[in-house]
Amino acid sequence: MKRPGMQQPDPVAFIKANLPISPVPSIPEIRLHTAGPASGLWRLAGRREADPAPYWAYPWAGGAVLARYLLDRPEIVVGRRLLDLGAGSGLVAIAAAKAGAAAVTAVDIDANAIAAIGLNAAINGVDIVARAADIIEDPLPEIDLLVVGDLFYDPRLALRVMAFLRRCQASGIEVLIGDPERAHLPQGELSRIATHIVADFGGGTGGAAPAGVFALFGNG
Repeated sequence: MKRPGMQQPDPVAFIKANLPISPVPSIPEIRLHTAGPASGLWRLAGRREADPAPYWAYPWAGGAVLARYLLDRPEIVVGRRLLDLGAGSGLVAIAAAKAGAAAVTAVDIDANAIAAIGLNAAINGVDIVARAADIIEDPLPEIDLLVVGDLFYDPRLALRVMAFLRRCQASGIEVLIGDPERAHLPQGELSRIATHIVADFGGGTGGAAPAGVFALFGNG
């Protein structure tokens, strides 16, 4: 646990020094800084209850399946403005930029994730606007496509996210969700459009898992 007076590491320097760059399993086109057993991630993320969990440091199935889907079907994003909600490492945002999106914004509540997104975007040679913010209650962004990878692991968060997604859809924004059917995914409101086997740190083992890409009923 951090002791009083312990200096917070600079996130960019810490990530560069402690999270090696490696290809994402099942998505070799993209390389990311990824935590390993020797990363000492707690020194950056903190151990207090209020500290955000370092979800950005590992590949999650929901993000991975969306990234794979967008890279395989670039026509979905070419020339469009896209926002990645709960972007984590920036994996989906990077895939969208590589696939030809006109503008890509990545949003996450964790400032360490924003640092990682900047580094990961540079590694992959793409331009992404990254913001540390909770935008769910804000006015809707001026975008064409909203992508959401793996945000249905907590019941309260799931309710907030779905309310935002419904607002986006009602305003004409297309919504795509990537998820390995976690407990709070509202499948009754979704239509599965693709399935891939991808890496999933969120499953607790770091192994591969089937994950789906879903659209809200009424998209399009």
